[in-house]
Amino acid sequence: MARLEVGVVGAGRVGAVLAAALRAVGHDVAAAAGESDASVRRMAELLPGVPRRKPTDVARAGNLLLLAVPDDMLSNVVTMLADSGAIHAGQLVVHTSGRHGLAVLEPARAVGARVAAMHPAMTFTGTALDLDRLPGTVFGLTAGAEERPVVESLVADLGGTPMWVPEEMRTLYHAGLAHGANHLVTLVTEAMEILSAAGAADPAGTLRPLLTAALDNALEQGDAALTGPIVRGDLGTVRAHLEDITANAPQTLASYVALARATLDRAVTDGRVVPIRAARIRDLLDAAVAGRPLREPR
Repeated sequence: MARLEVGVVGAGRVGAVLAAALRAVGHDVAAAAGESDASVRRMAELLPGVPRRKPTDVARAGNLLLLAVPDDMLSNVVTMLADSGAIHAGQLVVHTSGRHGLAVLEPARAVGARVAAMHPAMTFTGTALDLDRLPGTVFGLTAGAEERPVVESLVADLGGTPMWVPEEMRTLYHAGLAHGANHLVTLVTEAMEILSAAGAADPAGTLRPLLTAALDNALEQGDAALTGPIVRGDLGTVRAHLEDITANAPQTLASYVALARATLDRAVTDGRVVPIRAARIRDLLDAAVAGRPLREPR
């Protein structure tokens, strides 16, 4: 696509990386806004030479305005920029929120801007490492018919893959990503804490081959990839897990029980655990959360 003059409001982990990627393929990043010390450092590392300006000046600087601010701030930022006259007719205004679609950009559209949502389904560190992760990344897109071609071109410039998300499904789309990625981080961190309590010198190294295989299997096979004591109906092992976790890593008990219940429900649904045995496992899980003694499995 034609060379764009890009202004970035929000030089955070996402905004700075996307701006750097667009710059690398020939677009001009005219200015960026970022107030925190971390944002200033990211600009120095990823966008050297790009002037740091206040948001209204950034919005006036280019024909593509990239808004990469937190979800809860986005509406206020758009309204402020539109009301101040910083957004102009014909300008392409794109936000990177997963949750929001086009409705949040209505103040920009009302003054004549072309609007779109472009959310990368990727976790970001805010460093140059992310640039190598963009190729192949899916971008959840929402735009009107006239804006679709230019937004698809932007994604192509970033090396990404477009996925069109209806306006009314944006939040559900984002919930699926957050549940998978954000909660995975919590799960893995807690698993490392349990292994550390068990004496593992390198919990990350212990988990990496197992988790890599489990993730690949889950993505390819879904529920069929489930293994372990819940799916086998191993009451004794589940009881022992609950006792030792309670004694040595109690901060992980709530999520262990919640995920054990969800796993059990799925295993019952597909017939791998019979209901009577599932009921006995649920009794153990309930007792652990309530702090009651765990009965010996019969």
